[in-house]
Amino acid sequence: MKTTAFAAALGLATATLAAPVLADAEAYVLDASHSQILFSYNHLGFSTTYGLFSGFEGEIQFDAENPAASFVSVSMPVTSMFTGWEERDAHLMSGDFFGADDDDLVTFVSTGIEVTGEATALITGDLTLNGVTQAVVLDTTLNQAGAHPMAQTPWLGFDATTVLKRSDFGVDKFAPFVGDEVAVQISIEAMKAE
Repeated sequence: MKTTAFAAALGLATATLAAPVLADAEAYVLDASHSQILFSYNHLGFSTTYGLFSGFEGEIQFDAENPAASFVSVSMPVTSMFTGWEERDAHLMSGDFFGADDDDLVTFVSTGIEVTGEATALITGDLTLNGVTQAVVLDTTLNQAGAHPMAQTPWLGFDATTVLKRSDFGVDKFAPFVGDEVAVQISIEAMKAE
């Protein structure tokens, strides 16, 4: 059961997109208060810069009998990115990088789940960033699946990692001096929908 729950939960990576109707699927929704996406990149060889997205929403359509048929989608406004320094955040939203406004989204839509162990899996999905869509793979670990001790409802929690190249998404200003590779760490909780 742990592997089955894990396989269906893994793709929440990255406002919910329209999901296909799956006959045997059960809906889980992201616990926005306990889900974050962190990213980091090298700055001129001197330091590592960190940033995050949090407070976003997403949905899992979980097919317990056939985890490969499950579906996951997540999206968040580009402008919700936070690096801890207001001037840098404004620069990232400028034409040098995203040229973003409040309507621009980062989205992830799962396209496949490959269970690789009792508590591990590879999640493939389409990541759309800056108007560019690329396939990415999330290396994911199930932390726990079971009843939430306070909410008394089925709950899932997992971590995932991947590495993206800024240049793949057209936000490669100052590369390679400012690192082209961006390490991404994801920690997600999801609750069974009512």
